[in-house]
Amino acid sequence: MDLYELLQGQVAAYLLLLTRVSGIFLISPFFGSMNIPVYFRAGAAFAFSIVLFPVVSAMGSVEAPANLWLYAATVLGELFLGWLIGFVAYVAFAAVNLAGKVMDMQVGFAVVNVMDPTSGQQIPLIGSFLYNLGIIVFLVTNGHHMIISALAESFRVVPLAGMAPDVSIAMLMEQFTVGIFVTGMKIAMPVTFAILLTNVGLGIMARTMPQMNIFVVGIPMQLMIGITMLSMLLPFYVLFLDVVFDGMYANISLAIQSLAP
Repeated sequence: MDLYELLQGQVAAYLLLLTRVSGIFLISPFFGSMNIPVYFRAGAAFAFSIVLFPVVSAMGSVEAPANLWLYAATVLGELFLGWLIGFVAYVAFAAVNLAGKVMDMQVGFAVVNVMDPTSGQQIPLIGSFLYNLGIIVFLVTNGHHMIISALAESFRVVPLAGMAPDVSIAMLMEQFTVGIFVTGMKIAMPVTFAILLTNVGLGIMARTMPQMNIFVVGIPMQLMIGITMLSMLLPFYVLFLDVVFDGMYANISLAIQSLAP
């Protein structure tokens, strides 16, 4: 009896389940944060798999593929499905980062970046603030519970080793990626429009009062107006996040349905 024969049965099913669960710990918000040690993420994936395994087993038995190569391909498919759930959830926060970059360029913080411990990358100052606020709202509204619920629901819609790849998933991912730019510009539009009006006013002042140093006056004014507009928009930003998260949950369900057999 070789190693693959030993893996067939319940052990093979559990490893496939563990692979799908591990996918959300690669990129999803909160669960895939880089500041969470790998050992904790691996332990959480292992614990989630133990809890979900009896539920998945009750849905029906899982037959392992005929050989090791097909099993490896199935493992990659399960990993992709878990990653897809995390990716769709991450799209909303990528839009927040984009909005922060646009705001920083308009306000005057384009050269000010901070290290984001959740992604291990440098992000703009306003983007960091909006991202961290979004994570807080995400956790307060139990968005992480919704991701876990979507993961559990995926086993009912797409059984283990039952994923049916379709070209529609590529078009869906393209739509989700385009949504990053659309949502990001919606978030950044009020501050961008306010700075645009400020620049128009400064241009008129520069023509009517040539003796005034417009650069000395303009940069602090842009900074002051940008911060004032951002502080006024924060309550509406939190409400807008609720709409973004609702769309995120709907997109996760749509992505899972596109892989159903």
